[in-house]
Amino acid sequence: MMQIGLLWYDNGNSELPLKVSQAVKRYRERFGVEPNVCYVPPENLPEGEQQVAGVAVRASSRILRHHLWVGQEQLTHENLAA
Repeated sequence: MMQIGLLWYDNGNSELPLKVSQAVKRYRERFGVEPNVCYVPPENLPEGEQQVAGVAVRASSRILRHHLWVGQEQLTHENLAA
């Protein structure tokens, strides 16, 4: 899991792909690099992990409702083996 990222709040009625795309755009503007992962509350991702705008979208019970946590996750041997 990431250690540092951009916490994005969006309580609008937009679909998840649009919310992720907006958070990714803001991350890129703020940090000048591309994120590779976005964590969302489990209720936002009932069908499991997916890709949106080139970013892995994963569910995490640590993320509060209406929030997205976007950033760069460092690949480790554990990530590669999974």
